[in-house]
Amino acid sequence: MTEHDQPGTPGETLRGSVTLLGPQRRPRLSAVVDQLGLEGPFATINAGWQERESDDDELDRQLGGRSRNLTLWTRWQDVLERDPEYAAAARQHRDVLQETQDLYLLGLDHALQAVLDLDRQPIRSEQVREAAVAEAEWVLRKIDERHLDKVRAIHADFYARHPPHERAAIVEHRAAVAGMLADAGALVLTGGHVGVLLEVLHLFNVGAEVDELPVLAWSAGAMALTDRVVLFHDRVAHGPTSAEVYDAGIGLVPGIVPLPHARRRLHTEDAARMAILARRFAPSTCLLLDDGARVDLGPDGELPADATVFDRQGSIVAKGDLV
Repeated sequence: MTEHDQPGTPGETLRGSVTLLGPQRRPRLSAVVDQLGLEGPFATINAGWQERESDDDELDRQLGGRSRNLTLWTRWQDVLERDPEYAAAARQHRDVLQETQDLYLLGLDHALQAVLDLDRQPIRSEQVREAAVAEAEWVLRKIDERHLDKVRAIHADFYARHPPHERAAIVEHRAAVAGMLADAGALVLTGGHVGVLLEVLHLFNVGAEVDELPVLAWSAGAMALTDRVVLFHDRVAHGPTSAEVYDAGIGLVPGIVPLPHARRRLHTEDAARMAILARRFAPSTCLLLDDGARVDLGPDGELPADATVFDRQGSIVAKGDLV
């Protein structure tokens, strides 16, 4: 396994400018591109759309007809078809990851419920309750950290046994993707299935090839850029679900937990629950990416002062107002 084959290496630094956007149901990509002065061509990744990957006419229009689809999902399918041995190993790898996620969620649900129960206890001694909550939150963070360590180890073992740089079909597609990125003026990542997006970003070594390219991303694309991908959804038919650490991202934007559709998917009015979310993932910052949001990261990946985030009390505030 080469250094760049390891997915989600933590602590990587930002190499090019990054702009994170809210969901593009009402696209504003064209306006953002113009405001940033980007001329393209634009390498695009919409592998999260899976079978609809080629259905990118609107995306191309937003980019002034200057898009160049990297077709990572199609390339992935080609690899699986041409390399049956790798395909079988990859299926088993995904099964192991799924079982690991299922077991993690069992422990996570109990730990999170303990934090919620403690936080809602009638106050006798505020100091005693705060200490109990802090201890329960420490356990919750450790469950998350150990789970991500396990996921990284599972990935590392898989890539050690099946090095991508030794598989002919993968090497061929990696070279083609690297060539397209070398000719691009910017990279655009859309949403869709974040698991699929992570799979192809790692497989085709995209993080190592971005170099100084400006990057624009939203929804699952924004999540995949980080060092820790967190799934969340409070508004489901069977009641709130626990936010869960899912996998390592490509590490281009560390220290941020993007929350696309935050107001649509989270009970943002429940300050106690949002406070637990913010404290759980600290020191990373929980960033709300709602409709119309635009966040231009600083040269070192820092959030601008007007970025919308959760503070430790669960309130929605501007990053510059965090204490």
